[in-house]
Amino acid sequence: MKLSYEYQTYLLRQSFSISRGSRTHASVVEVRVTQNGVTGRGECVPYARYGENPESVTGQLQSVIMPVSRHSLQDQLPPGAARNALDCALWDLEAKSSGQPVWQLAGLAEPRPVHTAFTLSLDCPQAMHAEARANRHRPLLKVKLGGPKDHERIQAVRSGAPDSRLVVDANEGWNTSQFPGLMQQLEAAGVTLVEQPFPEGNDDALETLPHRIPVCADESCHDRRTLRNLVGKYEFVNIKLDKAGGLTEALKLLDAAKRKGFGIMVGCMIGSSLGVAPAVFLAQEADYVDLDPPLLLAEDQRHALDYLGSELLPPSPQLWG
Repeated sequence: MKLSYEYQTYLLRQSFSISRGSRTHASVVEVRVTQNGVTGRGECVPYARYGENPESVTGQLQSVIMPVSRHSLQDQLPPGAARNALDCALWDLEAKSSGQPVWQLAGLAEPRPVHTAFTLSLDCPQAMHAEARANRHRPLLKVKLGGPKDHERIQAVRSGAPDSRLVVDANEGWNTSQFPGLMQQLEAAGVTLVEQPFPEGNDDALETLPHRIPVCADESCHDRRTLRNLVGKYEFVNIKLDKAGGLTEALKLLDAAKRKGFGIMVGCMIGSSLGVAPAVFLAQEADYVDLDPPLLLAEDQRHALDYLGSELLPPSPQLWG
């Protein structure tokens, strides 16, 4: 068994901003595992918010004792981007070697197309209005907030897309004094879900702050071990492969979260179709799907994921799984 990896960047169609900053490219690490002439691939997005960068990811990959299986990998690497890319590469290798698709190997139902949110980057209210208007045909828009004038931004988006469902992602950008007023304004605008209003570790206030719009844990939810800290604070969790450390853990996290009564969002970091593809299998069980990064890219993988408007089709075997 041979392990190799490569750092790659993909140009975005336009600059993408959240409360923590902006980017013009998606930066990923692609992992390949080859055995008996068959190669499986996976991809991760090293995320600075979690102390990751390409060097830390490749350092973790270099530490893996080969040969490795999906099961032994869980003990060799912690949850995070490096384990995600290698775990997904191992799933892909097993599928290609056995001739069985990943959904069969995982004991899942055959995947169907899913409807994904389309994300509106954080910008001035006028620009967000224009972007909302350009995408008003989409059934679900995800609105990045987390700065001054958020109330103006959400009003601008709602006027630009009067018929779309709206979810909001603050990316840890609010404080407790802002929360009640903002939630009232979001409720008036018909927002149906709010992601991660407060910083991870400073979200205890959600236990006592009233909110009629459900709140979803993103930065506060990684793997199954983090669920115990979310009960009583959040109504939903956002499951991402890069946080969970791969499809193996993410499937277990999905099951555990549902048993604890959480609603489910399935999301991802901004990467190529290769990194998004495994999340399509998780998305079959999600209340909200946020898997639109390939729509934000100016360039992508060969055999990229197909979208019919906001409907995302399952990946082709040539891409993954």
